[in-house]
Order: sequence, then C-alpha cells, then structure tokens
Amino acid sequence: MNKDKIAHLQDMPPATPQPNVYPLSWKTVTQKAEEVWEASRREVWDPAKLPWDTFDVESYTWEERESIAYWWSLLSVFDASAPPVFAEAFVKTYEVHEEDAIRRCFFSVTQDEQNHEQMCGLAITKLLEAPSYLEYEPKTELGKRLQKNVAWLYYNGGRYWTGYKQAVPKYSMAVLFSSFLMGEIAAATIFHQMAANCTEPVFQEAFKNIGRDEGRHMAICLTVMERDYPNLSEAEKPIITKQIRAGYLFLSAVLFEPPEDFWDLPADFLTNQREAEENCRTAGFGVPTYDAKKENWRSAMLNLKSVLDKYDTAFPAIPEVGITGEEVNDIDMEDIIPVF
Repeated sequence: MNKDKIAHLQDMPPATPQPNVYPLSWKTVTQKAEEVWEASRREVWDPAKLPWDTFDVESYTWEERESIAYWWSLLSVFDASAPPVFAEAFVKTYEVHEEDAIRRCFFSVTQDEQNHEQMCGLAITKLLEAPSYLEYEPKTELGKRLQKNVAWLYYNGGRYWTGYKQAVPKYSMAVLFSSFLMGEIAAATIFHQMAANCTEPVFQEAFKNIGRDEGRHMAICLTVMERDYPNLSEAEKPIITKQIRAGYLFLSAVLFEPPEDFWDLPADFLTNQREAEENCRTAGFGVPTYDAKKENWRSAMLNLKSVLDKYDTAFPAIPEVGITGEEVNDIDMEDIIPVF
C-alpha cells in the first residue's frame, strides 16, 4: 500500500481501484428488491423458539433417531455451508456496487441461511445428544455405517467450498444468480414437501418456515435475472449452462441420489442412506421416496428451464430425470457455485 500522503497535493483524491466496497452509494432502481427486503423483515423466525417442548425424542428408537439425524446431517452439507457462501456473495455485492436494496436482500439471505444451519444443529444435537454425528458414539450397527456416510459427505463438501471461494471473484453477478436460482428452486421443492409429510410438529413448523425463506430467495434471484439477463453476453451463456449441470450433480445428493461419477463415496453409501430413509419414513419423518424425489427434481429443472428459455440460454441435458438439452461433460467439484 502506498503510504505517501497526497491530500496536500490535489483537491480531490484519485479513483479507488476496483473491485472495492468504496465508494459507497445508496441507489435503488429495482423496486421489487425493496419489496422482498420488507418481506424478509416481517418473516424473521427463531429456530430455538419452535415448539421444542412438544418434541419427545425418547419416543423414537435409536435407529430412528440416528436415521433422522443422518438426514439433517445430509442437509447440513448444503444448508450449513450456505451462511459463508452467501456471506461471500454479500461482500461481492458491495465490491461490484450493486443496488442498495440488492445488498440488503443478500444480507437477509445470509441471516436466513444461518437460521437453517441452526435448525440442522438443533435437530442433530437433540436426536443424538452429541455436538455432531462425527462426535457421536453410535448406538446401533446402522448408526456406525451412517456416521461413515456423514464423514464422506463432509469430505465432498469441503472440496466444494474450496472451489466456491475460487469461483466467486471470477464470475459476474449474472452467472452467480443463475446458480443461486438453481439452488433456491430445488430447496423450495423439498422443504414444502417435507412440511407436508412430517408428523412431528416442530419439524413441520421448521420446514414451513424454511420453505417460505427459500421462496423469498428465489424471488430475489428472479428479480435480478429479469433486470440483467436481457443483456447477457454470449460468453456468459455457456458458463450458465455448465453451472446448471454442475448444480444438478451437486444438489442431487440431497434432492435425489448422489451421482457416482461426480461424488467420491464408498460402495455401501447408497445402501446405508436408503435404509436410513426408510427408517425416517416409518418414524413419520417425511423423506420422499426415490420416485417422488425423481419427479420433484424433474419438475424443479423444468421450472428453471422455462426461466432460461426466455433469455436464449441453452439448458443442459439432465438425462437422469429425462430432460434433453445441451450435453455438458467434465464437471469437477471445483466448477460449482450453487447453494441451497
């Protein structure tokens, strides 16, 4: 940093090298962003104040507790990474001098995702009576196998975070928003379904709140896309196509099943997970069946495709759910941006 003083030499300072959060400005052009911000203020909720007094953890068997805690741990790979992911994006909105209301919207998303992370933690610690699955002493043979599953999930999540930190500085907000929308459409799908299928009141209430948050996040992404996508460059469009395919592969681990050629997982991973999911359903914790997850994922992808079609941006082929499109190959964990 140049420490030589210059204020005595000139009337006005030189321009600040960019990207930089300075100089600040408080311009808002997109009124819809203001409306979403106001909704975020009205709809704030506290996971710790959900009806936990109705939650009788001892009414579940240890296999059921380990299975439900496994699902929350699986979710945490995505939801617990979301606060730092959106915090990075929040900083970027300042560096690229986004509208004031857009910056505030990203602040609200970061706060929402912190709630979602806290919800994962509350569920896991109450079910297992331990700080995390990896610090828990399994009570059953299934619990031992699920603990190994969680360790491998977190290993893969760590690879994603490394790539994400490298990706955010080099991509435009237009590219980032397509990736964020990918996650939000998918998230809204699963949380509304979980709210409808769970019998435990505290989980019903949590999923209802989280689903509402994700719908609001989706509105932010759509608002900015409507503003920016008519002016997409030809260079950005293929990057967006690739990001959608990468997002499908990444998020399938929680919304469908992790693709073997993308996720680095042991041979018994899916067997363990399917057994846990069946225990969850038996216990009244509404994890969708394989067929339901496949149909939900297909529906979410078609909704996203309808958005991109408006802006002459190619949609990738998603053969796993029967969607044709542009073939995208050679996706690596370090290529992905999407968040949940």
